[in-house]
Amino acid sequence: MTKTPEKNKTAIAHGNYIRGSASKVRRVLDQIRGRSYRDALIMLEFMPYRSTEPITKVLRSAVANAEHNLGMDPSSLFICSASANMGPVMKRYRPRAQGRAFAIKKQTCHISISVQSQTNQTNQTNKEEQS
Repeated sequence: MTKTPEKNKTAIAHGNYIRGSASKVRRVLDQIRGRSYRDALIMLEFMPYRSTEPITKVLRSAVANAEHNLGMDPSSLFICSASANMGPVMKRYRPRAQGRAFAIKKQTCHISISVQSQTNQTNQTNKEEQS
C-alpha cells in the first residue's frame, strides 16, 4: 500500500452579517493574523475595540472545527488567514429640520478566519527549502 501525502489541513469559520464596518474589524484582524491561537485570544481579550467580541467567537468556532472535524490539537494551531469583507448596508433615516431626512448607514461585514496546525507549516517550509 502506498500512503498519500498528508494534505494541508485547514479549518475555517465564518461569521456573516456582523454589525460593524469591515475596516474597523480589519484593524483587529491585521494584529492577530499569523499568531498562535493562545496569543490571539490573549490579545483579543485586552484590546479596547468593540469588534473583538465577534472575532473571538469566530476564532473559537474555527478552533472547535479543527479539533472536532480534523482532530487537531488546539495548542498547536495558528491563524493562517483572517479577512473581513463588506456585507449589506442597513439604511435608516433620521428626521431633521424643515421636513428633511438624513440617511444613516449601518454597516455589516462578513468575517472569515482559518486556522492551521503549526506542524503543517514547518513541514511545508522544510520541503520548500529542500527543493
